[in-house]
Amino acid sequence: MQHPIYVINPNCDSAVTAGLDAAVAPLRLAGGPPITCVTLADGPPGVQSQLDVDTAALSVHRFAQAHKGRASAFVVACFSDPGLAMLRESAGVPVLGISESAVLTALTMGQTFGVIAILQGSIPRHLRNWSAMGVASRCAGEIAIGRGVSALADRPATLAAMCDAGRRLRDERGAQVLVMGCAGMAPFREPLQEATGLAVVEPTQAATAMALGRVQLGW
Repeated sequence: MQHPIYVINPNCDSAVTAGLDAAVAPLRLAGGPPITCVTLADGPPGVQSQLDVDTAALSVHRFAQAHKGRASAFVVACFSDPGLAMLRESAGVPVLGISESAVLTALTMGQTFGVIAILQGSIPRHLRNWSAMGVASRCAGEIAIGRGVSALADRPATLAAMCDAGRRLRDERGAQVLVMGCAGMAPFREPLQEATGLAVVEPTQAATAMALGRVQLGW
């Protein structure tokens, strides 16, 4: 039996992990590697600040080291991609971050992408990432919905805020594709897509699909 692809939720919120597990369900293929979503109990309640990112990176690295040799790939399921560079240095298997993977996927679907962030403070971190990736010129903009990770559990209010942000990115910024800027937004892809009429990239699906392809092809 193949080793699993581990989808790592770096925060300690098991409800977020449950949403990720449902999101990647269509990628579980007969004969393919198992896809196992895990919650890091020693992670922060939500990865919302740079301190949270740095703390989560160490938790992600500890998990990967504990499972080294027993994983087909690792997916870091947080939009700040905590620990991504560390894991790539040491894991020995494909390592995908959901932020990087989501944007790369969006670039194949439209000329410009817009990001729906959870908090205003997240946006500078994201913009640094787009600059480091060399894709900042194709980012139409980001809009925060003003809801932390735990507040995403209020689904009606979260979806309403996301739909408003998505329409603004479409109408005011010219975004052709939307990227959901938090792993905790996973349950909202289909209704957001329907409400805005734009393609919507769910980051953990994007990263897990890439990981699955690489594992299956031996890349």
